[in-house]
Amino acid sequence: GTGPAAPTRGDIFLEKQQQIQSLVVEKKTKKIKKKELVKSVKSVTSGGGYCCYGCGAPLQVVEIDAPGYVDPDTYQLKKKHRQLRTVLCGRCRLLSHGHMVTAVGGNGGYAGGKQFVTAEELREKLTHLRHEKALIVKLVDIVDFNGSFLAHVRDLAGANPIILVVTKVDLLPKGTDFNCVGDWVVDATMRKKLNVLSVHLTSSKSLVGVAGVVSEIQKEKKGRDVYILGAANVGKSAFINAALKMLSYKDPVAAMARKYKPIQSAVPGTTVGPIQINAFLGGGKVYDTPGVHLHHRQAAVVHSQDLPALAPRSRLRGQSFTKEVVLDQWVSEKMEFDGLTGFSIFWGGLARIDILKALPETCLTFYGPKALKLHIVPTNKADEFYKKEVGVLLTPPSGEQVPDWTGLETVRQLQIRFDDTQRPACDVAISGLGWITVEPVSQALKELDSSLVEDAMEISLDVHVPKPVEIFVRPPLPVGKVGGEWYQYRDLTEKEEETRPKWYF
Repeated sequence: GTGPAAPTRGDIFLEKQQQIQSLVVEKKTKKIKKKELVKSVKSVTSGGGYCCYGCGAPLQVVEIDAPGYVDPDTYQLKKKHRQLRTVLCGRCRLLSHGHMVTAVGGNGGYAGGKQFVTAEELREKLTHLRHEKALIVKLVDIVDFNGSFLAHVRDLAGANPIILVVTKVDLLPKGTDFNCVGDWVVDATMRKKLNVLSVHLTSSKSLVGVAGVVSEIQKEKKGRDVYILGAANVGKSAFINAALKMLSYKDPVAAMARKYKPIQSAVPGTTVGPIQINAFLGGGKVYDTPGVHLHHRQAAVVHSQDLPALAPRSRLRGQSFTKEVVLDQWVSEKMEFDGLTGFSIFWGGLARIDILKALPETCLTFYGPKALKLHIVPTNKADEFYKKEVGVLLTPPSGEQVPDWTGLETVRQLQIRFDDTQRPACDVAISGLGWITVEPVSQALKELDSSLVEDAMEISLDVHVPKPVEIFVRPPLPVGKVGGEWYQYRDLTEKEEETRPKWYF
């Protein structure tokens, strides 16, 4: 105000100068504190100190975009109270709230850089395993069995014993006979020449089969640490959470470990460093390891926003294509139909199957994520249809990725011979997507037309996929009620019965 009590011009000037001086001092102390903090963080992380319990990345306060970043004030507070083991990094916080944040350079449309971990660096973090005495629990996704199998797992595991755990069996079609599936998995494991202690069919979601794996681990552990290995996004963190839940009923140490459990998400590379978990009362640790990145899976070519579309969230239901489907969809066209021959089927924008030669009764059944829609068009119109509809009807790819999408550059020609028309000839599995069961004669038609001759016992397909993606031809996986009817158990020799691992469900 005004009057005798009002501050003079000199008082106002002095007050302003004092405010400016205090701000300068505050800035300097903040800078000094930040420098000290960065030094202390660097000393902690370089000495293999504290890591984020969600993803295993070393904690740091320098690069905001990099995994393991923590706000400096939060870091200082947690350090003061000795609670750094309970810190979740910024990226894990985003993942836990449903954001798709990749961390692996060269995957999902990201070129990489200093803020991303490379797939090679992740592999290097696992190389020490072959020199240690450990128990390896190897996980394989039943929906992408061939794509997630890790054919060269012995390069990582060395001579250590392996327990094979098949995850996500709750996604198999209704009525599936798990006796047949278990036998099929053991056969496939033997064909890949991988010696394992036992095979377990499990579901981390419903906890089916997890108790069996836990008891096997406790029996075979013998004082060793347990390492959970598998391809990226195979369900390692989900399996560990399920195993900790089973252990926590009787083990207080496991119950405590559940409080700070690894983060789960649809993003490959969620775990970027080994996460140590104290899970056993008598000592010994479980390690959640970074997923081994396989360049030949579809997840390596799609953008992070499309990754959830590749992960089936509910029970698979096969979608079948027969001559009846073709007639229903193309009856208005003036074309001569001979079953599926001369047609192409698009699986989203990620795969195209051209049927060059097939019996009139041939049936193709697709098993994969529901988010990827199937479209059938005549092969002579397929190129034009793809150019027009990619990113529109045919997704993924979608959004920003469409202008840079290189298309389906790899073409594999398949000549599928068959002897028995009463059972499927084979599965055509597309790495990271699902599989197609090829039936010479639809299961709905039990009898074959007598006009079939010996030279027609062959089906020819062209399969188009993006460049690095692999295609596997394998014996058919017996799923659904009909799978149990046509599946044939192999006669084993005495030697095979001794060496063949047992499977559990």
